[in-house]
Amino acid sequence: MSNTTKNPETIALHGGDYRRDPATTAVAVPVYRTTSYQFNNAEHAANLFALKEFGNIYTRIMNPTNDVLEKRVAALEGGLACVTVGSGQAASTFAILNVCQSGDNFVSSTDLYGGTVNLFTHTLKKLGIEVRYADPSDPKNFEKAIDERTRCFYAETLPNPYLRVFPIKEVSDIGRKHNIPLIMDNTAAPIICKPLEHGAAVVVHSLTKFIGGHGTVIGGCLVDGGNFDWTADPKRQPLFNEPDMSYGGAKWGEVVPQLTGANVAFAVRARVCLLRDLGAPLAPDNAWGIIQGLETVPLRMKQHCSNAEKVVAFLQKHKNVERVIYPTLHKGEIGNRSKKYFKGGNGALVGIEVKGGVEAGKKFIEALKMFYHVANIGDARSLAIHPATTTHSQLTSEELLAAGVTPGYVRLSIGIEHPDDIIGDLDQALNSSSGKPNLKAVS
Repeated sequence: MSNTTKNPETIALHGGDYRRDPATTAVAVPVYRTTSYQFNNAEHAANLFALKEFGNIYTRIMNPTNDVLEKRVAALEGGLACVTVGSGQAASTFAILNVCQSGDNFVSSTDLYGGTVNLFTHTLKKLGIEVRYADPSDPKNFEKAIDERTRCFYAETLPNPYLRVFPIKEVSDIGRKHNIPLIMDNTAAPIICKPLEHGAAVVVHSLTKFIGGHGTVIGGCLVDGGNFDWTADPKRQPLFNEPDMSYGGAKWGEVVPQLTGANVAFAVRARVCLLRDLGAPLAPDNAWGIIQGLETVPLRMKQHCSNAEKVVAFLQKHKNVERVIYPTLHKGEIGNRSKKYFKGGNGALVGIEVKGGVEAGKKFIEALKMFYHVANIGDARSLAIHPATTTHSQLTSEELLAAGVTPGYVRLSIGIEHPDDIIGDLDQALNSSSGKPNLKAVS
């Protein structure tokens, strides 16, 4: 059933091939706290290391607990394979390093999480990899930025904090014309968006956020859609077509389909090269924690999205709110993208510009009683933060504006509490931010 259904509620619980633990028949996924695995014999060990057969070698590369999570997330996204890593930031890093080397470039959307901007603009630059930014308001900007050494496109489905839904198909079509894969960060839109269905080649997640959902563990992943031909243009994708001397001259685009019978060269290379050499694995205990969140993420996303819609309707009418930022509130084609790409909701992230600027924003944050003031999104709890002074504080003023972060901008991640309680907390905090407390008659 899990192999045929497309219903996320079922996939989250039964996706993949895990039915029971083979050693104990346990239904719940066990935590395999082990570093290493006993080989059957010398030939078995040699075959595993030579990739003549696949199996457990060392937990830095794979682990049975992680394997269950990987297969379920892959099934949830409609992909063929998944590789888990230690964080969402590691996932973004691996996604680029899996296709780019020194001297190469990639084109990224300007609408990005601040930490990703730092990674792309500064850290990868030191490794000789150039990022070129394109404004996604016009998909053609991506095509204008490419040259013969452009290896991939990168974007966020629902960018934080701009909340402009990305034109997935439009940019993917441009990329495929030039044999350039589109890598989509779908962290903020699991369940409600399936980028692979719209032409993306790879999906990355910070599993810490909505999929984990409880603010307890950190993790990330890369999902290989299995829908991109890495051998179509060898010059465009050299890392998949030139001999890899660390594996006896293997050409990943050719070897992986032969070994696996599936088009999962991206996932295999990320696992056996990047995880092998750079590390950053997801700990089995964290994988187990994320599995607990994964089982209920379809249900939580419904509540997240429903609550967010009610919050937006309230905020639009509030006298102390200058502006509300939400996917459906953008004008024109950008605002219509949520109808094209989202199903079952428009996400849990809401941005507001509090009247009174920075100081009013600070008062608002400090007046919240139920909302948590933390650097996170996607928690079951409602969260709030002032990006300009926290998550995006390392950006220049120009980069802040390009990312949609104004001085008074406050980002809300709407939780699954009762909507009346969420709205009540926002109302009292907004009234406090004005410096004019509400006076009630006393009888």
